[in-house]
Amino acid sequence: MALIPSLIPKELEIQRLKRIYVMIIVMLSVTASADLGYFVDTSLNQTIIRDSAFTPANWWLYSSLIALPLGWGIIAVYDRRVPVMRGPGNALNTGLKMAIIGYLASMFAIGVNELWHFWFVEEIFAVPPHWIFNMGIFVALMGSLAYLVRVYARLVELGVEMPARNPYLAEMYKLALEGKLYSRSIP
Repeated sequence: MALIPSLIPKELEIQRLKRIYVMIIVMLSVTASADLGYFVDTSLNQTIIRDSAFTPANWWLYSSLIALPLGWGIIAVYDRRVPVMRGPGNALNTGLKMAIIGYLASMFAIGVNELWHFWFVEEIFAVPPHWIFNMGIFVALMGSLAYLVRVYARLVELGVEMPARNPYLAEMYKLALEGKLYSRSIP
């Protein structure tokens, strides 16, 4: 990555990468709250047998699962302003594609889940629409984390001191990026 020349000034790239980094953290926190809402919804489904799209747990879950692909789409649009972050063939970053596709799959699973419960009234946690939802969230989280690591690695490569201005920590991050962190003893 160090061989790729930057097409924009370093300060501007750092500023844009920091914005992307903050947007990723916000999207990951919305994902964590959606995950919590999913557990609440599952718990309610175990006790009240059948709920609808209008129960409070589903309100939060469905609204956050609509906000997630839209938020990641905004990140994808803003990502185009940092040329180094583009993927192979000048396309979107692979992690970013995985995040968007995973959250779109979970959105699709919401509609399929409601149709499933229209025909099959029982609420079983292991029904196929829940598989689509779980796999979509898993793929999206893997892509989100891959993209987060890529943005963070680029920030460190540019010399931005994200954690602290502690020289010991800066040395640790430098060694970690070079793959030499565990090759020496750490006091």
